[in-house]
Amino acid sequence: MKGLIQRVSEARVVVDGNTVGEIDRGILLLLGVQKGDDGACLEKLLDKVLAYRIFPDAAGHMNLSLTDIAGQLLIISQFTLAADTKKGLRPSFSSAAPPEIAETIYDEFVSRARGRCAEGKCSKIQTGIFGADMKVSLLNDGPVTFLLET
Repeated sequence: MKGLIQRVSEARVVVDGNTVGEIDRGILLLLGVQKGDDGACLEKLLDKVLAYRIFPDAAGHMNLSLTDIAGQLLIISQFTLAADTKKGLRPSFSSAAPPEIAETIYDEFVSRARGRCAEGKCSKIQTGIFGADMKVSLLNDGPVTFLLET
């Protein structure tokens, strides 16, 4: 499982001209599900996303997590993160989980993230629509971007 996180001042996702998810200060997570990913991978990545220290403290150092700042989280499915780009000029998606499995894992990730948010780990969770043609816009704060893998 791969998660590309970006620290954002704001982000939104639009499907068919309608905004389906929108956040203010927090993390935009692009989530890629690979073959063999399971609940343990999901839980490990979710823990990391919520606790990864990418927000500035009073001294301006990246010492605070999404949980520490009660930030917001926008979760977008992104199967292209599973691409193998080592050879040639065309990506191979052979390591990506099949859509029906990826959607189940994505939905479970979102469900568990919402559960954690209800426990006070963040202030808001929004999502895109799995498999949809999405238009994602963001104001990357920093810019700060990290690829997390399980």
